[in-house]
Amino acid sequence: MVQVKNIDIFTPLVDEPEIMGEIAACNVTNDIFALNVPQISGMLVFLAINKNTPNHVSEGILKGIKRFMEQKIDSKIVGGHTIYSEWPLIGGEASGFINKNDLIRKYGVKNGDKLILTKPIGIQAIMAAYRILKDTPELLSEFSVSEIKNSITLAIDLMTTSNQSVVKAIYTYDDFSFVHAMTDVTGFGLSGHLKEMLQFSGLSAFIETIPSIKHSKILSEEFGYSFSDCLCTETAGGMLLAIDPSKIEDFSNTLSSQGISNWIVGTIEKKEAGLVRISKEVEQIEISKV
Repeated sequence: MVQVKNIDIFTPLVDEPEIMGEIAACNVTNDIFALNVPQISGMLVFLAINKNTPNHVSEGILKGIKRFMEQKIDSKIVGGHTIYSEWPLIGGEASGFINKNDLIRKYGVKNGDKLILTKPIGIQAIMAAYRILKDTPELLSEFSVSEIKNSITLAIDLMTTSNQSVVKAIYTYDDFSFVHAMTDVTGFGLSGHLKEMLQFSGLSAFIETIPSIKHSKILSEEFGYSFSDCLCTETAGGMLLAIDPSKIEDFSNTLSSQGISNWIVGTIEKKEAGLVRISKEVEQIEISKV
């Protein structure tokens, strides 16, 4: 057995403390699940707050983390550390144990592999709209407010949904060697994390389908984000897996049967080492609910 650890700290995305706590816990623990670790043994919480922060805010963040850990992934908070800071910071360290032979690493893609993504992209643009809707809503006057709010609700739901379920789906197979590589999609965006998967392989990738939260594409274009290059920042994004093509349909069906949305977004190919290409005829799929 080996122990896997991850530490992650970031600034608030939403004003609601308990929701922010859940997002932070999901983001920290997803990196552990991305290595195929089935269970989080515990989380050490890190919280930096201003001295003038009302107690209900810091308490709410901790409540959200606790709720996520205990109710969503059957784990627990085992300790932590709090400091005073001019700017709030939320996160912590999570760990888990796994048989070394069961690890699925970020690298290891093979020519012909199919790529599956389990959450749509578009968090960056939608959460920017969340802030604009609160501060300067007139900037979104050309959009349907109800539709933007629905997309915000979906984004928050995605950011508070653990990737543990994907790992559980993998372990339903006695032999899961058909999963050649796996990572979660976060700060470097879909293309950025796909480039990481291509390391040491001499291979490239071709993206043919992009599932995205409704309105995130047009909002990204309005805000100047790199949506067309799939480089928009994600938070607590989905799992990206490189799957042997002979098992792609079966595995996709397994995910779907367990309530896990998934899309076959592309293929590993031998074009130019480390290159990620987006098809000129890429299929854009807008997601309004999952």
